[in-house]
Amino acid sequence: MKKALGVIPARLGSTRLPEKILREIAGKPMIQRVWECAKKAKKLEDVVVACDDARIQKCVEGFGGKAFMTRADHPNGTSRIAEVMGQFKHDWVINIQGDQPLVDPAALDEMVSIFETSPKTEVLTFAVRMTDKASYENPNVVKVVCDAEGDALYFSRATVPFFQGKQDCGFSFLKHLGVYGYRRDFLLQFVAWESGVLERIEKLEQLRILERGRSIRVIETKYDFISVVTEEDLKEVESRLLRTCQGCGPVV
Repeated sequence: MKKALGVIPARLGSTRLPEKILREIAGKPMIQRVWECAKKAKKLEDVVVACDDARIQKCVEGFGGKAFMTRADHPNGTSRIAEVMGQFKHDWVINIQGDQPLVDPAALDEMVSIFETSPKTEVLTFAVRMTDKASYENPNVVKVVCDAEGDALYFSRATVPFFQGKQDCGFSFLKHLGVYGYRRDFLLQFVAWESGVLERIEKLEQLRILERGRSIRVIETKYDFISVVTEEDLKEVESRLLRTCQGCGPVV
């Protein structure tokens, strides 16, 4: 029987929000919030953390999780996950972002279900449809455009698709959420490829896949997981958690 593993890449260094992975959100470290959400997914056999610092490992083991130390020189989280996968034999791996404490476990299960029923699918990722023009114009918000089958045509920090003049269809765009699902063999191929021109220009590693002529299936979800990049993001996540639990006691 084929199995799926959830891996959370966790790097201590971060430019805009120092050591954000250990910052508390409603009384718990962010990495714990991510792990607890991911553990609720029914189709993941286990969820582990791939980290680069002993403080993260100690934190994870302190709340009952499993953490694996990885090399410090990884260029990105995908490469860090590939190192950890050398210790596992799972057929599929779900790359769960360490700065998305509101990740939806049902969405993670949906990824695994697609792998189970679509044997030709090699890579999956999430996007949410938005109508917020400030986010559309924000280069930190990655946009994705898809073909009629739901495969990605391109990812960009630019305003894509570009709306020119009056649009009868109304304004909306797909915000990329950054969670990925990989078939094991494809993941190991991917991290061995050299980075492509578009990847280096946009600073988006997934473009390496498209430049090689391979497909990324995009799953449109209704829920924005929110990546915590700034203090404002952290406060927004904490506010959402507290609102969710109003009337049901303290956030746990």
